[in-house]
Amino acid sequence: MKPDLATFEASRASLLGHAYRMLGDFARAEEIVQDAWLRWQKSKEDATAPHAYLVTVVTRLCLNELNSGRRRHEEPRGDRLPEPIATRDGGLGRVELLDRISMAFLVALQRLTPTERAVLLLHDVFDFEHAEVARLIGKTVPACRQLLKRAKENVTSARRTIDTPPEEHRRLLRAFMRAADAGEAAEIVSMLAEDAALVIDGGDADTRFGRTKNLRVPIVGAARIAAFLAATVPRAPNVERLEIDLNDEPAILAVQEGRPRAATLIAVSDGKIQSVFIQADPARLRHARR
Repeated sequence: MKPDLATFEASRASLLGHAYRMLGDFARAEEIVQDAWLRWQKSKEDATAPHAYLVTVVTRLCLNELNSGRRRHEEPRGDRLPEPIATRDGGLGRVELLDRISMAFLVALQRLTPTERAVLLLHDVFDFEHAEVARLIGKTVPACRQLLKRAKENVTSARRTIDTPPEEHRRLLRAFMRAADAGEAAEIVSMLAEDAALVIDGGDADTRFGRTKNLRVPIVGAARIAAFLAATVPRAPNVERLEIDLNDEPAILAVQEGRPRAATLIAVSDGKIQSVFIQADPARLRHARR
């Protein structure tokens, strides 16, 4: 099949979701998808299965991006949180939710190698056969099976958090934010799993969340997290807290003078908060508003 704009537009949402999961950067994902369309237009081969062809092109572009020296130079930190995106009421709902895009799942994906990430998404989201994946990434079928097995083992815990009912998730998030604002360490501890983790991405060296910069490594342990939050949660004036949906789950967006300052998301499992994610990098909050 020759390049066809209508066919491409029909695939755009799933391609955008795929690139976003691969990169954790929505703006760059949009560029990758547009590049895939331009490459299809220039291609001299007929695509008998256009959607699969475009998924393949997007995957290769993402792998090139993730493995490039430019990417490592521009993003030298390995502790960055993915960019949260609004996914309800129009907004950026055009991202097709073919699979999980929760913050917990995206963070788990980032811990995989780029190749493991690609294998997992191609197999579990797009139903590519092992032989197809092997040809795409230049590995043997047994090697692909091993990569998939390892990737699934590393994202299992993130998948479990998806099973929490939205109402329970929202209730815990509200209670957690109230306790953090009030500096009630004991109340915070009661809501956290014993081995819970707190991740804060404050962006560059000049950006602060409250009285602390971004955390280079997560804080692990309910008592340690509670003590940290009780001492550092910002109480800046004129900050409005909005309850919205980010990455298809409840979130709190702190807005000051019309600009997003921080997005707080949690991962919940077995009635306890397993992870707290605070994205406070202004450059990564551009798609957090509807």
